Amino acid sequence: MASTRWRWDHDPRTNSGAAVQISATTVSFTVEDVAASGDFFRRHLGYTTAMSADGFVSLTRQDAAVDLVFLRRGIEVLPESLRQRRAAGTIVAFVVDDLAGEQERLRSEGVEITLPLRQEPWGERLFMVTDPNGISVEFVEWATEDHAG
Repeated sequence: MASTRWRWDHDPRTNSGAAVQISATTVSFTVEDVAASGDFFRRHLGYTTAMSADGFVSLTRQDAAVDLVFLRRGIEVLPESLRQRRAAGTIVAFVVDDLAGEQERLRSEGVEITLPLRQEPWGERLFMVTDPNGISVEFVEWATEDHAG
């Protein structure tokens, strides 16, 4: 299934004169059980540990996936205003080539499918799982040209 590449009409350089040069992307989550999330993403999604310490793990992959950091709730490296907050309402989405195959693979590994494979009216296909700390993980195939609209 061919994927549609979305195009932004906004040029960020028009606001400040120069676009920021991003060399990597990492998303950080505050969770109760750092080890459980780390194990889930390593075991089921192919991540490896880049760094870890008490209350912290940084995960990476060798492909285009985003790096992930899990911090234990209350850890002092966080600003005080964020220490007691937990990851909630955030969806980590991964575009994959074989959506149905990924759903079956995860199911066979004992991962609960929290939103079964479905197709949205605009053509996007997706399913979701949830890690042990409640982080939602979406697997998606973007809409093709004939469904985008």
